[in-house]
Amino acid sequence: MRVIDLFSGCGGLSLGFANAGYEVLAAFDNWQPAINVYQLNFDHPIIQKDLSEFSDKDIKEFSSYKPEMIIGGPPCQDFSSAGKRDETLGRADLTVEFANIVTKVKPNWFVMENVDRAVKSQAYKKAYSILEKKYGLTRMILDASYCGVPQSRKRMFLIGELGGKPNALEPYLIKNMSEKQMTVRDYFGNGLGIEHYYRHPRSYQRRGVFSIDEPSPTIRGVNRPIPPKYKFHAGDTTTLDKTPSLRPLTTHERSQIQTFPKEFNWGGMSKAHTEQMIGNAVPVKLAEYVAMCIKEYIWDELNGTILESQELLIKQPALF
Repeated sequence: MRVIDLFSGCGGLSLGFANAGYEVLAAFDNWQPAINVYQLNFDHPIIQKDLSEFSDKDIKEFSSYKPEMIIGGPPCQDFSSAGKRDETLGRADLTVEFANIVTKVKPNWFVMENVDRAVKSQAYKKAYSILEKKYGLTRMILDASYCGVPQSRKRMFLIGELGGKPNALEPYLIKNMSEKQMTVRDYFGNGLGIEHYYRHPRSYQRRGVFSIDEPSPTIRGVNRPIPPKYKFHAGDTTTLDKTPSLRPLTTHERSQIQTFPKEFNWGGMSKAHTEQMIGNAVPVKLAEYVAMCIKEYIWDELNGTILESQELLIKQPALF
């Protein structure tokens, strides 16, 4: 399936869909550091474009690729629990612009990713109302740790099939989940050489020390050392007296928890820019999971064997 990626960032969605066998033709983004990294890792072009100001000329450009699918993760800072949660700042409008682009280009499919709390926003509701006029929509909040990623990262996926049925993808997104969350040890084995690590909390009322025998918490765009006066939380899995070598994960380790491959080239960017790209990215294996579910649905659709919700025999994870 021919794909273009809007708001591509450094390429988490693109790489996941490419790994699943999709043909990614082009990507579009407006942040130069992410564009530079994308160019180092993909053969197809990435075009710098401010998608808040798209025109009929841009629609012609997108359409020229004859995409069968548009994927993208409009910037989520105005929805994110780590952001200001203020839609008036303007970035939330890009969710609506994504919907407008999709309905003008009219690909057979689209996939939009965002933080889970985006579903409560007015921008998302407006985008949904635009898209549902032409697309059968499936919306699901996925926990990445059930989808091949060693990280408890909840993200909303809105998937649309042109002229399709509502919620058609839901059985596939549920059926293919693991029955247990993936832990850091599951993914790395003993390759990290540590049993515990520090992840700076947003508030000191939350814990900051985690075991590799649990999924990582959400990888954010900041990575700080342990403060000299850090007061250990009751939920921390170890303390400095027990683990004097306690440390935060390195930038490269954090990129691998986002399931970027070891060989992914971060291009010698500043640490701040690299950490921001990693924190903003869609985990590669989560993108691949969604892409494979869509492929399975399309195959069943072609063969007249579509799975219905009532056929599911597994219990959904507790977050549903």
